[in-house]
Formats: sequence, structure tokens, C-alpha cells
Amino acid sequence: MGKRIIQQRRGRGGHTYKVREKASEVRPGYLVDLSGDFECVKLVSSIGHSVPIAKFVNNEGKVFSNFAVDLLYVGQKISVGGNSNGDISKLGDLKNGTEIFNIEHNPGDGGKFVRSGGNAATIMAKEGDIVKVMMPSKRIKKFKVNCRATIGRAAGDGRVSKPILKAGKKFYIMKMKSKLWPRTSAVKMNAIDHPFGSGRGKRIKSKIAKRNASPGKKVGLLRPSRTGRKKR
Repeated sequence: MGKRIIQQRRGRGGHTYKVREKASEVRPGYLVDLSGDFECVKLVSSIGHSVPIAKFVNNEGKVFSNFAVDLLYVGQKISVGGNSNGDISKLGDLKNGTEIFNIEHNPGDGGKFVRSGGNAATIMAKEGDIVKVMMPSKRIKKFKVNCRATIGRAAGDGRVSKPILKAGKKFYIMKMKSKLWPRTSAVKMNAIDHPFGSGRGKRIKSKIAKRNASPGKKVGLLRPSRTGRKKR
């Protein structure tokens, strides 16, 4: 009898591939009707995020959570529409060269980009109702002027600077996050374990999965809209 490949085994579920509920307890993001001044009342370390999460409250008792900016402390006040570190503003209101994070994809969606520890994007230029932002990958991405973002750099910088010297430490880190580890290269597996397995001489097969492929064969690039190197 054949064995289930990793994709099939993970899809079936089980204790090894169980997602911890605490990872999704806190959902940072901007409220649609966010306005006024807020005070940081609590900093939370979340298992599901690499950035500390800050809880903010205003005078009316409205509460929301956002990713903490670098050097944020309990009691610090932020402003919606301001230009200081930690403030939340529309991209169209900020100067070129401003560092930002937790950027909205569409106005009002709560923030989708640059949300990992220590990262920041930079506003490069404005053209009409479009703002060009240089992402941490150095690529330029265009946003609408009404998209909001947090000014500054996300907290948690230096998280990956300290090397993991022992395999045991890596094992427990991955186990805490319910991740599959160690990862075995597909071409190093037996042919029975993976569609890319064996391949005498390590000749890797095509990694573009057919649109009507069965679950056991859906590996590599799944229904890609395009292939090849992306030209700027």
C-alpha cells in the first residue's frame, strides 16, 4: 500500500498539525470609524504574531488593538491623523521618506502589509491619488491615498538576529508553533512519498500543478497566474 504524502496527511488533521487557538485570539487592525486620540493601556505578547500587540482606549471607552510601534510604552498616547511615531494616518497625508507599517490594501480593511517584527516600509512618491511605497523587499508597491498605516517601525526588531545553535532549540520552537519540522526536500524523498520523489540524478520534475490535479499531486506552483521571473 502507498503512503499519504505530507499534503494529504496535513489536510486530514490531527494533533501534529493542530493550529493553536491562542494564535487567533487577538486580531490587530484599524477600525473603520477610527478617529481621535487613544492611549496605550496594555502590551500583549501573542503566540501568533512576531510583533507585540498594543491595546488602545480613548475617552469614550472605544477599544481597538494594533501592532506596537518600536519603543511604545504603556500610557503613551497616539493620534489618528497625526505625524508622530505610532500615529495612524492616511498615506496621502504623510511626507516622502516616512517609515510606516501595517498598511491597508484597500481603505478600511484594517491593515494587510508589513506586519512582522522590526519591519517598515518607506513612502517614496505621490502621483495623483496613488502613493508609491517601497516595501521591505525593496520592491515598489502602489497604494491609494486613503489607505491608512502606522507611522514608525514595527516593534520586535532583532528577533532573528540571535542564531539558533542547536537543533533541539529549533525543534521546540517549531513544536510550539505547531509547524512541520524538520522539512525534507521533495526530491530527496522516495517516489512513493511525493510526486517529486526519486528522479534519478535529482532531475526535478515540473513544479506547475495541473488545474484538475488530484489532492496528492497538488504540489509546487498551484494554479499560478503567471510563471517566470517578474520584470519590473
